[in-house]
Formats: sequence, structure tokens, C-alpha cells
Amino acid sequence: MKKILLTTLTMMSLSAMAQNVMSPEILWKLGRVSSLGISKDTKNVVYKVTTPSIEENKSSSKFYIIPINGGTPTEVKETKTLVKDKNISPDGKYLVYNEEVKISNILGKDFYPDLEKSEVQIYDGLDYRHWDTWNEGKFNHVLYKENTDGAVGTDIMGKENFDSPQKPFGGDEDYIWSPDSKKILYVSKKKAGTQYAISTNTNIYEYSLETGLTTNKTEDNLGYDVAPQFSPSGNLTWLQMKREGYEADKNDIIVDFKGIKMNLTANWDGTVDSFLWSKDGSKVYFTAAIDGTKQLFEVNFPGMTRIAINVQQITKGDFDVNDLIGFSGNSIIVTRADMNHASEIFSFDLKKNTWKQITNVNSAIYDSLALSKTERRYVTTTDGKKMLVWVILPPNFDATKKYPTLLYCQGGPQSALTQFYSFRWNFQLMAANGYIVVAPNRRGMPGHGVEWNEQISKDWGGQVMDDYLSAIDDVSKESYVDKTRLGCVGASYGGYSAFYLAGIHNNRFKTFIAHDGVFNTQSMFGTTEEVFFSNWDFGGPYWEKDNATAQKTYTTFNPINLVEKWNTPILIIQGGKDFRVPIGQGQEAFQAAQLRGIKSRFLYFPEENHWVLKPQNAQVWQKEFFKWLKETL
Repeated sequence: MKKILLTTLTMMSLSAMAQNVMSPEILWKLGRVSSLGISKDTKNVVYKVTTPSIEENKSSSKFYIIPINGGTPTEVKETKTLVKDKNISPDGKYLVYNEEVKISNILGKDFYPDLEKSEVQIYDGLDYRHWDTWNEGKFNHVLYKENTDGAVGTDIMGKENFDSPQKPFGGDEDYIWSPDSKKILYVSKKKAGTQYAISTNTNIYEYSLETGLTTNKTEDNLGYDVAPQFSPSGNLTWLQMKREGYEADKNDIIVDFKGIKMNLTANWDGTVDSFLWSKDGSKVYFTAAIDGTKQLFEVNFPGMTRIAINVQQITKGDFDVNDLIGFSGNSIIVTRADMNHASEIFSFDLKKNTWKQITNVNSAIYDSLALSKTERRYVTTTDGKKMLVWVILPPNFDATKKYPTLLYCQGGPQSALTQFYSFRWNFQLMAANGYIVVAPNRRGMPGHGVEWNEQISKDWGGQVMDDYLSAIDDVSKESYVDKTRLGCVGASYGGYSAFYLAGIHNNRFKTFIAHDGVFNTQSMFGTTEEVFFSNWDFGGPYWEKDNATAQKTYTTFNPINLVEKWNTPILIIQGGKDFRVPIGQGQEAFQAAQLRGIKSRFLYFPEENHWVLKPQNAQVWQKEFFKWLKETL
């Protein structure tokens, strides 16, 4: 009898545990996994787990090794000896690295040394600030030195006022050694001031240690050239976008083979995220968005043969394949995530087409939760196209009940809406709070062909808005959707979408949330730091009165011209250090809503940029997000 009772109580306890759902506190206790690579002995994966602390308002990291075939991880204190260091030259003699170097006079004290307490910044061109940092005349430079203690470094960029690694997100992936250890290749956009702000023309430069001379290897291309790596046989390979000023152009894999630049993905209707050569140099593996997910692909390398170049999708499933780490036998090691699970390290057997999960950093937490369910839905758009819409249902979903429903508007505007796992815009958390989430792969998203991806440029308030409304209208036909409780949320371009839809939604929505959204396209053009973006997507500057495309952006597609139709509560969130979508955008929107007597709230994060990165700020963000929905929906 006691045994039966104990078993019953245990089953009840496990059942209760399984009914827990994701919360902001649990979300920010998850370990964030990133790989350092495969160990030198090829038997282990070395990785880092970063865990935020809400109490300390910062994150800390620990390092681990785990057998490639799976097993128990071991914490390690030092990783340098475990993984091959790409920054050490192949012959072991030199080390390449980067550091920030003061090049230009910008500060008042640079010009007037006797006024060292002055707080003045003086600029003769644009690029005076970028992402979340003001330009103080310092630039990232690449240096090398002998691989011995106390060696002195040589700056291969000299007095150039250019960056490598590229700001704001570049790292040591922006420079590599040549196989013979005689050259260093690095990525840089060698433009300054206003020219820097209006261009996307990065190039790959080759510096010779023997001569001290630098050669531009991609001078013939005017768009992005990034991510250099060498094939096993020594062929320089990189990612390339062709059109200058277009940051979301088709990304292709280029191989310099005996002086001939071969585009391996030219005839493939997609855009590449990242790539990795096979060990034998016969093919290149790469990741790319496809139909609302991110998958692994391969393309063969024909060399001088007449074999046709062929791109093949290798993996399938409702998940995202992210980082390509390396190879072990017949398997490729990657990170993988989905809308219910943060990234973990997996191996994929290329012969058997089977998966094996290697790390389980967060498995115990997920096993204790009732998870949301993601469903694919294909909606016919107003122009007769088939559009994928992700529908995320609450844990323990009951189709006999009615649920409040959120239209999620993705940013970018040309970023893929796949099976990503965000620590802010987290669908699992939204669903756990009782909301159905409708996430359309509207116009402008990679993974549905280049034409679909490009249709949003210069048409921000056009077909894409019909796509949003088609998605929410179609899902709202379901009996379990409470059509009287629809909300619309989004950030960046998604914030623009919320501002714009607030003026055209015809009372569909009961509430809006816009985070760092573009509210006034004219003032956005005048204050954003990467001018090439607004030049391309808006069709040009606002003062070109004879430019019909641009004028449509600043009039018909400008949310400020729809404010008179606003009649719905709106929460406006803004980062004080967001120079991409500057603070004035949120201020203008909040002021308009307040003066029109619309229920509104302004959530301001003085020290955050386009994202929210500090743990306690992130908790406030989540609490205010759901508090607003509870008040208004």
C-alpha cells in the first residue's frame, strides 16, 4: 500500500512539474551555449556556457569539454591548449591579433591640449557615431608579432583611419593567415567620414610580411566582401554581395581558383549565412534560410572540371542550424535551436542523415516545462502568393477555448523569421502567458527566394502591410482565436510596422507595442548612422522632390501621416543608445499619442542600444510587456 501511495505521489509530482511554463525568470537562467571548436585531438567539443545573473545584473561564463559522441561534460579553466588557435600562423612563428588605435583628432583636448577637461567632439564628416558608440578617433587595427613572450607587434594598417575588425560586430573572423604563413588577409571598409556612412563596400586585403605591401583582393566588387577562409587546397573563399549600399543583397560563396573568381551559389535562389569547406576540399557546406527555418546545404566545387555546380539541401525539419563548428568522421558539428529550445551543440551524420545532441545545458529545465506548439500555416496573400505563417500555441492548448492573439512583426526588415530562439522576443514565453502568436514570413524575408526577399525595399508600407493583415485575418477565422482581443507587437522595422498598422488596421487590434521602431521616415533619414540603409530602402533622401519612390516613403509610407487615425493604446519602448533608430523616433511617437489622448506608455532604457542586454533591464522589459498586454488586451 505504501509503495502504491509513494508511486502515485511521485507521478503526481512529476505531472505537476511538467505543467510549469516558461517565465521571464526561467528564461534568463538558461545557459547560452557557444562553441570554441573541436579539440586538437578531435575527440571533444570545447564550448562556453554564459549564464546571466539577475541579482548581479551581469553574466558569467564557464568553459567545458565534452566527447563528440556525447557524454558527461568536464569544466576546464583554460582553453588555449585545447583548441587550435587560428590566429597563430601555420608555421607557428607569428601571432595575429587586433587592438584599438588612436588615429584621428576628434576630442576638444586633441586639438587644444591645455583644455583637457573640455567635453567637445568635433567632426568634419559623418560616421560620427555608430550603433551605440561615438567616434572618438579610435580604430580597430590588425597587428602581428612573433609568437613569443614580450614580442612587439607590427600594425599592418599603419596610420589608416579604417577598421578591421569591422565595427560594431566584427571579431577575429575578419582576419586570417595564408596557408604559407607569409600573408595576412583582413576585411575592411576603407572609407572614412561621410563616404563610410553611405557605403557597404568592404574588401578583403592581403598584407605581405615579406614586402610590407597590401593588395586589395576584391577591388572589382562594390558590395560586401567578408568571411575569408582558405580551402584545404589553398583557394581563398569568401562571402560576397554585389550591390553597393544594399546590406541585404544576395550573399554568395566566391572561390578564387587560379585567378578565376567562381561564384558557387550564383544560380541558387537563396542567400548564404555562413560556410565551411569539407575536409577533402570537394564541397562547401553552408547554412541558409529556407521556408521559415535555417538549414544545412552543400555545394560541390568543380575546380577545372566540367562537372556542373549543384546546390543541395542536406537537413530538413522545424529547427535552425546555426554555427558550423567542424567535422568528426562522417559528421558535421553544429549548433541547433528551435522556438522551444535555445542553442545546443549537435552532430549530424552526413552519411546516415541522423542527428545526435551532444550538449544538454538546458535540457533539465525544458523537461520540466509544458512546451508551446508551433504549427505551419500557408496563407494566400492579396497578390495571390503562398505565404508561410508560424502559429505558436500556448502550452496545454485547448481548441475549445478562446485565446488572445498577437501578430508578431519581424524587424530587419530583411531578416529571416525562422525557428530562432530569442531572449527578448521569445515566442515560447508569449505562448506560456496564454497568447497565440501569429508570425508571418511576410515580404522581405530570406528563405523564399531572392525576389520575395527584395520586394520590401522601397515599399515599406505597401504589399508587406497587406501580408500582415492577410496573416492575422486568416488565423482569426479559427474558433479558438478571440477576435476581440488581438494585439500587434514588433521591434525595429517591426516597430515601424506597429506604428503604421495603428493607422490602417480598421479596429482589428486592441493594443500595439513598438520597440525602437521607425516612426518618422524623414527624421530617421536625418539621424540614423548607416545612411546606406535608408538611402537604399527609402529610395533616396527626402529633399529629392522629383524622386517619386523616395517621396512615397516620406509621405504615403510615413507613420506620422497616419497619426490622425490612431485610436488604440500603444506601448512605445526606446533605447537611449540606439543610434540605428535614434531616440527621437520613440519620443515623437509617444508625444503624438499623448497629445491625441491615446492611452500610451513610454518605456525608456537610457543605457541600452537597439537591444536590451542587461539582465535586470531585460526583466523589466518582460514585466512591462506582459503588464501592458494584461491592461489593454
